[in-house]
Amino acid sequence: MARTTEAIVIGGSAGALEALDGMLPALPSRFSVPVVLVLHISPAKPSLLADVLGRKSALPVKEPNDKEPVASGAIYVAPPNYHLLFERSRTFSLSVDELVHFSRPSIDVAFESAADAYGAGLVGVLLSGANEDGARGLARVKAVGGRTFVQAPETASSPEMPEAALRLGAVDRVLSLAEIGPFLASLDDGPSPEGEGVG
Repeated sequence: MARTTEAIVIGGSAGALEALDGMLPALPSRFSVPVVLVLHISPAKPSLLADVLGRKSALPVKEPNDKEPVASGAIYVAPPNYHLLFERSRTFSLSVDELVHFSRPSIDVAFESAADAYGAGLVGVLLSGANEDGARGLARVKAVGGRTFVQAPETASSPEMPEAALRLGAVDRVLSLAEIGPFLASLDDGPSPEGEGVG
């Protein structure tokens, strides 16, 4: 029996926006799995990332608030200068703990807490990026039974992130840029049991 996908967490840094440009339009407006994007962005000014990505997406795109429930049918973008974590109650938590891999938000922090919250129901995806953030977290996702994927390094403008995950043996499958969007769209098992989304 196929595993139910309860959440998708996607991490990336340099070059990841190019990948997202092709991925997000592939997700239909009825896509019910929450998608969380954790990208290295400058903490020096408010982020326009949710607005920019929202223009490419049929789904609502927003930054989550602390203690906000993770809702179906939405794309969330980690806010700048906060680590984004997942509680076992399926709510978000924002933290100003120290930088990890020189970054806040850290992809490792998000993957590891999401793995604890969702277990085998989690899908982790690591895109283009210029350091090793996310590799250890993706290994944690795999260790708890979640599914793990990386962008093919040869298609990444900064291949260090996916390459680091591959070196750790943390990857179930390598996906080309053209494959990622349709593959994510195929992970939707239908409307959530509570039938609720973001208002």
